[in-house]
Amino acid sequence: MKQILISSAAFVILAACGEAVTADTPAPEDATLIEAQADNNEPQVGDRIPEPSDNLDDSNRLAAAGAAANAAAARGYREIGWEELMPEGEEERLAQLYQQQMAMLYSGGPIAEGSAADAMIQIGTFNTVKELNETKIRIPGYTVPFEYGANAEITEFLLVPYYGACLHAPPPPPNQTVFAMTEEPIKLRDLAQAVWIEGTMYTQTQESELADAAYTIRVDKVEIYEY
Repeated sequence: MKQILISSAAFVILAACGEAVTADTPAPEDATLIEAQADNNEPQVGDRIPEPSDNLDDSNRLAAAGAAANAAAARGYREIGWEELMPEGEEERLAQLYQQQMAMLYSGGPIAEGSAADAMIQIGTFNTVKELNETKIRIPGYTVPFEYGANAEITEFLLVPYYGACLHAPPPPPNQTVFAMTEEPIKLRDLAQAVWIEGTMYTQTQESELADAAYTIRVDKVEIYEY
């Protein structure tokens, strides 16, 4: 894929809006069906996955989130946020790369629609937090499957921190993109489904047509992310 080494703040500016495709056909019995959450507040392209504490407006939901985190910890999974995938100094490096890219793109004048420059490009680095290698973690994010359809059984997908990434908006940096693999097929009702993932994280690079990932996770459990 075309890759240029952008801060995530720029993705909203570059994003092209679109609706997620859905597959309403019932899943095969041997696939795990991850149902879409019943939520009238649909995320918009570029919206980051909300932090649980930012989204819980009552003590009961906050207590439920804490209980879920404690239960995961009891199973040996450490709950982390996306910022913890960024090594020290990475935000500054991304800002510099973004400035360089903007200067290069606009040095020749406006970008023509449909031209080679008018493309969703991935900007960032493969720098990782080495301590996360072979760590059992729990992290929320949006799914980006490589294939979809009425009978698709998904065993590999990307996990990203904001809605529409790689489909309607540019990919996140490689070290904000996780390549997820699961032995048990998963059926996603929505292309960009908000989920919690539990599994073992590796600082292992994976390349794909949608985006390159600096991290790989072997998935043990997938559950709906409750807003």
